[in-house]
Amino acid sequence: MKNWSTDTTELKKDKAAYAIWRCEQLINYGLDGEKLDQKLVLKYWDRLQLDPEDKKFLTFLLWPSEKQQSLLNRR
Repeated sequence: MKNWSTDTTELKKDKAAYAIWRCEQLINYGLDGEKLDQKLVLKYWDRLQLDPEDKKFLTFLLWPSEKQQSLLNRR
């Protein structure tokens, strides 16, 4: 992932801030072949600043309801 507008060397000094920034960047601007770390997303979920629609979709994927589970199990 390349970013020209943020000094990542300074940001990396604070591990939590860097992890949050990185998750937000990957979600908002694409993964570019990388995988999103689900554990990090869950760990910092309350601190991620995401588009409300993106957050709804990720909620749907990360915490499926019983109805969604039954639909997935039919396949």
